[in-house]
Amino acid sequence: MLDHPIRKAVVYLDPSEFKSTWLGNKSIYRTRMALADHAELIVLAPGVREFGEDPAIDQLIRHYGYVGTPAVLDAVKKNADLAANLSAARSSHHGSSEGRFRITYCPGHLSQREIEGVNFRFGDLAAMMMRYNPATLKDGPNAVDGEEVFFISNPALGLWAYRGRFEQSR
Repeated sequence: MLDHPIRKAVVYLDPSEFKSTWLGNKSIYRTRMALADHAELIVLAPGVREFGEDPAIDQLIRHYGYVGTPAVLDAVKKNADLAANLSAARSSHHGSSEGRFRITYCPGHLSQREIEGVNFRFGDLAAMMMRYNPATLKDGPNAVDGEEVFFISNPALGLWAYRGRFEQSR
């Protein structure tokens, strides 16, 4: 539980573990409760080369993209291919910010066109790795050229939330 919402988070996806956004989107759904409205989430993904863990899911994600809950529910109602593969629909929802924050994906093996085609912003991996070097950042708050960033070295190891998000809902 964090006392302040995160304005900018940088998440590193170890290339030996994370080869797809299917797994890498843990960076999104495990940080969303900690991110401020209008925050930026930067995902450093040197090993990411596909969207789905199998060809069918990969194709569905490429077609429908990462969209919010209303769009996923509508697409499931209107499209038999997505209705027949609810795992892909779930992934489409989990990979969305629901319009609340920006997601910049910096993949090692997907093009800008592919990343933008699924509704993420594209970031150049080499440039972002130089700016937000995972070897020099520590988990938690860091200062990078006067900018505060919250670094997460492995999104599979935690679930982050801003305490105030829960207190406001009571």
